[in-house]
Amino acid sequence: MKIGITVWKNRISPLFDSARMLLIAELENGTIVGSHYETFHSEVLSSKAIKIYTLGVKVVICGAISYFLANMIEAYGIRIIPFVAGDVNQVLDAYLKGKLPTQKFQMPGCGIRRRRRFRSAGSLRKI
Repeated sequence: MKIGITVWKNRISPLFDSARMLLIAELENGTIVGSHYETFHSEVLSSKAIKIYTLGVKVVICGAISYFLANMIEAYGIRIIPFVAGDVNQVLDAYLKGKLPTQKFQMPGCGIRRRRRFRSAGSLRKI
């Protein structure tokens, strides 16, 4: 299984939408068997979702992420663990131990949340 982690200066990138680097870690039986970095070259958000899908990533660990991009990624069947902050290696280790999400790696100002389905624009009440 492959997981993708947005990276900025060896830490989780604070905003997925503007991230330029993705660490791809390949796991087998709970152990990392390989890893490499992929660069996002496009500003187009949909191209990020497509790239993650074509790389075979099944889980994305990131900081904040827009509803638009999160919905696109999830539409490909990819799980997102959002609002994560901290050192990439420590976060990866916590994921391998089944300890994400956790308050230790929660983004400042963001509570630990289970991923909620976003309301569509059609479900918003008009005032």
